[in-house]
Order: sequence, then C-alpha cells, then structure tokens
Amino acid sequence: MAPASDRDSAARRDRINPVVFYGSAIGIVAFALWTMAFTEAAGAVINTVLAWISDSFGWFYFLAVVAYLVFVIVIGASRYGKVRLGPAHSTPDFNVVTWAAMLFSAGIGIDLLFFCIAEPVTQFLAPPTGEAGTAEAARHAMELTFLHWGISGWGIYTLVGMSLAFFSYRHGLPLTIRSALYPIFGRRIQGPIGHGVDIAAVLGTVFGIATSLGIGIIQLNFGLHYMFGVPENTLTQAALAILIVIFSAISAVTGVDKGIRRLSEFNMLLALLLMLFVLFSGQTLFLLNALVMNVGDYLTHFIGLSFNTYAFDPPTDWLNAWTVFFWAWWIAWGPFVGLFLARISRGRTIRQFVAGTLILPLTFMMAWMSIMGNSAIDLVMNDTASIAGFGEQAMNNPGSAIYLFLQSYPWVGLTTVVTTILAIVFFVTSGDSGSLVLSNLTSVLTDPNHDAPSWMRILWAAIIGVLTLALLMAGGLGALQSTVVIMGLPFAFVLFLMCIGLFKALKVEGLKEDSLRGSIAGHLSGRLPGEGSGHHWRRRLSRAMQFPGHEQARRFLDETVRPAMEEIREVLGEQGVSAALVEGEAEHLELNVDLGGEPNFTYQVWPHRCAMPAFSIRATHAGTHYYRLQVHIGEGGQDYDIYGYTREQVIADILDQYERHLFFLHTQRELPGGEAIMPDTPAAGGD
Repeated sequence: MAPASDRDSAARRDRINPVVFYGSAIGIVAFALWTMAFTEAAGAVINTVLAWISDSFGWFYFLAVVAYLVFVIVIGASRYGKVRLGPAHSTPDFNVVTWAAMLFSAGIGIDLLFFCIAEPVTQFLAPPTGEAGTAEAARHAMELTFLHWGISGWGIYTLVGMSLAFFSYRHGLPLTIRSALYPIFGRRIQGPIGHGVDIAAVLGTVFGIATSLGIGIIQLNFGLHYMFGVPENTLTQAALAILIVIFSAISAVTGVDKGIRRLSEFNMLLALLLMLFVLFSGQTLFLLNALVMNVGDYLTHFIGLSFNTYAFDPPTDWLNAWTVFFWAWWIAWGPFVGLFLARISRGRTIRQFVAGTLILPLTFMMAWMSIMGNSAIDLVMNDTASIAGFGEQAMNNPGSAIYLFLQSYPWVGLTTVVTTILAIVFFVTSGDSGSLVLSNLTSVLTDPNHDAPSWMRILWAAIIGVLTLALLMAGGLGALQSTVVIMGLPFAFVLFLMCIGLFKALKVEGLKEDSLRGSIAGHLSGRLPGEGSGHHWRRRLSRAMQFPGHEQARRFLDETVRPAMEEIREVLGEQGVSAALVEGEAEHLELNVDLGGEPNFTYQVWPHRCAMPAFSIRATHAGTHYYRLQVHIGEGGQDYDIYGYTREQVIADILDQYERHLFFLHTQRELPGGEAIMPDTPAAGGD
C-alpha cells in the first residue's frame, strides 16, 4: 500500500467532473422544478412519451434483458471466468456474508417490502391473461413475481459491476461508466462521448433511485398513518423525504466500511427474521410445498416468460405497469448498483462475481417472495371477507399491503414496528449508497478506491430528495414508474456497448495468458551455465528451506536484485530503449521499460511479510515471521518468490517476463484494432 501521505495527496487531487456534474445536476433540478410548478402539464408529457416508448421499444426491453443475462453467464463460465477483478494477487475486501448483505440491500432495497405482498395479490386478482382467483392464477402470479424479481434483473447489475471492476481495479481506469467503453473508443472516452455516457448513467440512476425512494415514502406514510394516525398527504411525504435525505447523507459520509456495511448487515438480519416469523407463524408445510412448486414453475417456464410480449392481445396498461416497467427500472438502477457492486467486489474472480451476484440474491428473493406472496394469496383465497377487503386494498393501495397482511398474524404491534424499521433502513441504504455512487460518477478520482468528498454526497442526497418529491406531486406511483421507463431506454443501449467493450478486453487477457505458452518457458532459465544437475537441485532445495528476515530480504534486494535490474537497464539503454529503476516507498524495487506508445513493461519485486511455518527449524530463534520477495508485473502479483536466486537467475526471470510481454504485444497487434483495445495497465504492487 502507498503511505498515508501519498494517499492524502492523491485525495486532494480528486475533483468534480464539471461537464457531467453540472450537466446532470442542472438538468435534474430543472426537471424537478418544472414538474412541481406545472404538475398537470408535466404529467401529460410524461404519459405521452411513455406511450411512444412502450409502443416502439417494449420488445427491445424484453430482448435486451435476456441478452445481458446470457452474456454474463457465458463470460463467467468461459476461460475468462478465472480473471480476477483486480491485480492477480488481490483478495476480497469483504467476506461472503457481508458482501451478500451489501449487494442485497443496495440492489433491491425497500421495493422488496413494497411489492412482496402487492404484486402476488395483484397478479392473482388481475392477471394479464386467464381467469382471476383460481389455483392456476395463483401459480402464474408467483411465476410473474419471480420473473420480475429474479435472475434477469440481476444480470444487468452483474454486467455493469463486472465491467467497472475489471476496467478500474485491473487496468487502473476511473470507476465510471465510460471506462467500460475504452476498448471501443480508446482515449476518446475522455471527451464528449464519455461525458454523454456518464450523464446518461447519472440520469438513469437518479430517476431509478427516486422511484425506489418514492415507493418507500408512500409505504412509510401509510405505516405512520396506520400506527399513529399521521395523515397521508404531500406535506407528510415532504417531511419524510427531508428526514430520509438527512439520514442518507449521514450514512454516506461515514463511507462503505462503516455506515453502509453495518446498515446492510442489520437489514439483512431483520428481513430474514421477518420472513422466518411469517413462515413458522403461518401454514409452514403449505408454504414450503409452495416454495418448491414456485421454483419449479419459474425454472420450467423461464424462457417462455422472458420472451412473452403478448403480441396477439397485448395488455398494454399491464405491460407498462409491470414487465416493461421492471425491465426499465433494473436498467436504470444498473449504473448505481453496478458501480456499488464493483466498489465492494475488488479481488474476486469474474466467475465468483457472476455466481455470487446471480445466485445469492436469487436464492433469498425466491424464499422471500414465495413465503410472503403465497401467504397473502392464501389469505385472499380462503377468507371470503378478505377478497373485498385485504385483496382490493393491496391492489389499490400497495403501500398498505404488508401492514394489512401482518394483521392476520400474532404480535401485530411488534411486526408493524419491525416492518417500519426495516423500511426506514432499506430506505437509508438505498439513499446513502445512491448518493455515494452519484458523487463518484460525477467526479474525477485519482484512485478507484477513493470516494468523492462528503459535501458532494450530501448534495446528491438532497437532489434525489427534491426529485422524489416532485415526481410524487406529479402523479404518485404512476409518474415514478413512467419516468423510469423513459430514462432507462438510453442506458439500455450503453449496456450493449459495455458487452462489446468487455469482450474485447477479455480477449486481450486471453492473449496475455497464451503469450506465456508462446514465449520462452521460465523454468529453462533456472540452471546456471555449466552447473550440474546435482548442484542445481541441491541449490533449489536449499533455497526452498530459507526463511529470511527483514534485513536479509533488504540485503538481497540491494545486492542481487538491484544490480540485475541495473544491468538490464544499461543494456536496454545501449539499444535505444528507455528504462528506469525506481525504489518504492514500501521498499520494493521496480524496473519500468518505456515501449514508445505501447503498453509499458514493468517488473517489480515486493517484500511480503508472512507467518513462519511450523516446520521451520529456524522458527525457534528467528521470530514469528519471514519475508517472501514476490514478483509483480502489470497484471499484479505472480505468486512466486525469487529470494535465493543468483543475479543471473534474476536477470533470466526478468527477461522471461519481458519476452512474454513482447509476445503479447505482437499477438495483440495482429488483431483488428488491437493496438487501441486497452490502455497501458499500471503495475499493481502489494496491498
């Protein structure tokens, strides 16, 4: 790691991106003010644009969502799945449980509470096709619910998160959407093309988050009315928006490791407890049987459901309110959740990332939606008084659904309080992670691990709150849904460009791996000229049993590695190639070779402190730790130790890596446009 002084200096060089920041912020605030000042006219314009998009691009949303999912699954299962989202030696920052909690809270949020009762009941009582209120309608209602909340939407998040993490943490590009398009546009992403892409991402993100928070405000308003008699009106909703903005800003300022992480873990636990309460307080065996059946129906009919556009008799209003809305909503949330997932997923392989982001949320979602949804449908089917009461209210006032549903369970006072707390925390986790991501999207950060300054996060939290309130005033839930469908369309096209860019970049990764086989094998350099085989293996065994301390490692760097690098630098200089020897602050040595516009070659040796193995005889008198002198190149650590090499062997190892790099450059140039596929990859040293 760089010293704290270097990190602080870099942080001071971070700044806003004026084009993206002012362009998106002014546009959003102007839209919000127009909506609040001319509510009826704004609503009419929004509905007109929605109708045109739905008629012209409804099919596109269906096709696009399936294409994104297929792409990420194919990449995860391919040879590229073992590529790490970061340097080759990097490890994940968060354990699986914390990681799952954070991606779940940011990726779904309060909407899961809002729709877990409202959607199954609505699809049961007002299905797009078929007879309502039957057992078949109940099964189809859960199929549709699983479709809208299942693996399809998470494919979008996975695509964005995988792309951003790959380009930022492995290739040193900024953690913004434009970076994923470098293989297509090259350095032009720093100009109008990149600004346009990032503005589209910001707009989609802001409107997606505003929709989620607007839904949360509607639900919280009913919860407060239900518990304390607080009126359901615009004034109350405005007060809630202000409070949530304040809490979100406070949480965002504390950063990912503290505020967002702890709130996500707390929320995951609370949601799990509520789900288990419903399972064991209700008809447990029926719910378990229904869960198994729902999973089977979803897997069996997944392809048909994913392509069902109802072409012969399209229920236009239903499609706009449900499937088209959900696909646009997932797409609009793609930049936000994808960037957040990238931010918390450094060090995982692509295969681990794809499997985790697709399987973990899907597993919880199926259990949550099935247990809550089937319980609600069973309540409607088997209680005639509830059909006109609970069922109709859940359809007409979705924000009330979960509160009315919990009335049929014991401890209603406690569960109502728990639900309200869960809604508030979900609310805050969506708002804080949203303001953090928007701040990073509209900034120029010197390091992908940096975050934008606190004042910018607070400002974005306020902008989201103003927009949310404006859309609520313009038409409530309908206006929120309509704007998401509209704003999600431009970014849907950007996502296809991300697929192309990522695939081109991964082909380059494949070339790097192939170049190892096409160049001189490193083990051929292991034996010194004239050295007998007996001496060779004895020297190797002796080296393997050495566990040097700090001073020994330092001496080896000075007496063996440095002269080897100096000798190569001098010979390269004689051949007209510029090379530099650098000693880093972390006591590592680095040889940089300038290849004149093509990706430079970097060879580093880093001392890594390791625990002394128990079998070491020296452990009794040499302390508890020893040092490995590991090689790092552009892709990161190579996991082998060169302590004990002779100077000639160090030279040979550098040349092995150098020839591998030159072979990679040769094969890359043979590709169409290969010279512009990827930027110069910065060498990644110790963490």
